[in-house]
Formats: sequence, C-alpha cells, structure tokens
Amino acid sequence: MAYADRTRMIPGRTPESAAMLADVKRAMTITARLNRLTFNDADKVRALFSELIGRQVDGSFLLIPPFYATGGADIRVGRNVFINQNCTFYDLGGLDIADDVLIGPNVSLITSGHPLEPSRRRAFTTARPIVIERNVWIAAGATVIGGVTVGENAVVAAGSVVTKDVPPNTLVGGNPARVIRSIAE
Repeated sequence: MAYADRTRMIPGRTPESAAMLADVKRAMTITARLNRLTFNDADKVRALFSELIGRQVDGSFLLIPPFYATGGADIRVGRNVFINQNCTFYDLGGLDIADDVLIGPNVSLITSGHPLEPSRRRAFTTARPIVIERNVWIAAGATVIGGVTVGENAVVAAGSVVTKDVPPNTLVGGNPARVIRSIAE
C-alpha cells in the first residue's frame, strides 16, 4: 500500500513480504559473486550489476567491490556513475541515480525501515524512494534515508546523515545534514 508521501507499507507474512524476501536472497547471491571480483574486473562487475538491477548499465559505469544490496530491481543508474567500495543500497523504495554521480566509500542509501510505533515495528516494512540528481557527489561514509531527493550538483559531506531533501548546488553536512553553503562555479 502506498501513501501520498510516497511511503510503501509492506505487512509481514504476506505474499508481498515473501516476494521481498525472495528479492533479498537473489540480491545476496548476485552480490556474493560480484564481491569476489576486483577493480580490474570492471566488465564483469558491470555484467553482474546489470543482472542485479535487471537492465544493462552504461559502459561508463564503474563500481569497486565489495558492494551490498537487498534487491536490485528498484535501482536505476545513469551514465558515468562511480560507486566506490563497501557501499550498501537498500532499494525497496526505489533508488534513482542520475548521470555523472560520484558515490564515495562506505556510503549507505537506505530506502526501507520500520514504523516508529513499537506495536507496529515488526509487523511492517516501510519503503520510500531516494532520488540522486545529476552531478551529485556523496562523500565517504554518508547515509541517505528514504524519501530524500539530493538536488543537481549538490555535495553531501563525509559522514553526513541526510534525512531531508538537499537543494541543488549546495554543500550539506552533519547529523542530521544541513545546508553549509551554496556551491557556485
């Protein structure tokens, strides 16, 4: 079930949650194969990442293993995207990465979670999309939470936790991330 704020609620012990679990198992199998590769295996990494997301990535795509995902089918990746090592993508809510994006090491893009209310926490998985617009740089160790759009040309500082939309052409940092300054050419 989807809500106006783009949140999906997936109740446990349903066909939808069983499909979610099957996607996780599939992703774990593919990423285990991908994580046996090295930086020198770029073509094989692209092939396995393409298998993970269910569509061919551009030849300019570069990912350095290891890499972790809980689905894959809800990831969209543009051209000239670089993903550094040890990144984690939870894409249940949808993860759209535009052209010319740089993602630093140890970055987590997490579209799923659970309700805050203790009585509902184990009964549902929640999912909200993340959109990363063109020419964004997400620096090392940052975490972006579902429901966020990172605007064009923005920079997310290392170690930041992004819980709200990032305006285009800005540098954000901290926990929670806040606008530090505008970025001008």
